Amino acid sequence: MFTFYAHTGSENHGCEAIVRASAKLLGNEITLFSVNPEQDIFYGADKAITGVIRDENVGFGKFTYPGIVSRIQTKLTGSINKSVYYQKKKMFDSVKKNDVAFSIGGDNYCYPGTEYLAAQNCGFHKKGAKTVLWGCSVEPELLEDKNIAKDIASYDLITVRESISYNALKKVNKNTVMVSDPAFVLDKVELPLPKGWKVGDTIGINVSPLVMDSSKNSSMVYDAFVKLIKYIVENTDSNIALIPHVVWKSNDDRVVLNKLYDEFKCTERVFMIEDHNCMELKGYISRCRFFIGARTHATIAAYSTCVPTLVLGYSVKSIGIATDIFGASDNYVLPVQLMDNSDQLVDSFKWILNHEQEMKGHLKKMMPNYIRKAYIGKEAVDKLVNGGK
Repeated sequence: MFTFYAHTGSENHGCEAIVRASAKLLGNEITLFSVNPEQDIFYGADKAITGVIRDENVGFGKFTYPGIVSRIQTKLTGSINKSVYYQKKKMFDSVKKNDVAFSIGGDNYCYPGTEYLAAQNCGFHKKGAKTVLWGCSVEPELLEDKNIAKDIASYDLITVRESISYNALKKVNKNTVMVSDPAFVLDKVELPLPKGWKVGDTIGINVSPLVMDSSKNSSMVYDAFVKLIKYIVENTDSNIALIPHVVWKSNDDRVVLNKLYDEFKCTERVFMIEDHNCMELKGYISRCRFFIGARTHATIAAYSTCVPTLVLGYSVKSIGIATDIFGASDNYVLPVQLMDNSDQLVDSFKWILNHEQEMKGHLKKMMPNYIRKAYIGKEAVDKLVNGGK
């Protein structure tokens, strides 16, 4: 049996895309442990798998045996493993020996909280299950932490979605294979186009609060998007679709996109795409002439359907994926941390505008083989399940 965990809910449509696409790759006999199962049910992601169960931290009283043991163990060893094992006992008890547990939060090791990932990895191993770090990216410098390196080394299999992380992880865990992100195989659903969509000449734009917070100056990044939209309106005949890809209350793309829409709605050439599931969003993105995006899986929806794309990146995953696709990240990724003036986004857009046919031709030529790399992950899992055969 396969278990997916480290999933925070489908209001992040990148997380939803990983669930749906991974089920397509691996088969649908999968149990998903989700922090927000109601989101997965709302968007229909639960229909791609066997079932979804709430991933919760089961509380235990201060003076209960589990509570006492976990506190003593944490104090003596500095490890939270015992505490997490008791808190998530329901999840660990759901697996049996030789089941496979997939940590599917692709970039979770790029952020704080890796000790909880390590504790879950340990918990599944304690039950005799095999663990897979699935479709991941990892900031290479994190591996200098001996505790993180030890955790990474203990996974039975790691599938890595870009070469920067692969080169780092391979040194720590020999059971590491290079794949493309599972979401490259995600199916698309083409809904009727909304009013304002100009067939063949609509530019998709995605902005996230996360990418703005990752910059030196969030107001400068916002001004950069204002200048970009103004440039498109004044210098091209294109219309603009503002496309959200994460709608969590605490991290909602629509907050920024609605603000941009209010500034430019009077032009009647800028419009909002409402919230949809990840396949329907991919359907819209696939029909854009260009796509400028901050969310990784929104840009993957564009890449995989051969839409010339400019990424506003903030981590290793954006640079790594672009480098693997184009051979370089310059001109294809604008690292938001390096932005020091609000004209850079317009300048980057001018470059992809001038190289539209070249980018489109390159994507059409190489994307079929690139997408097939996702199935290397399926082959590696089959080998793991079959004892290396």
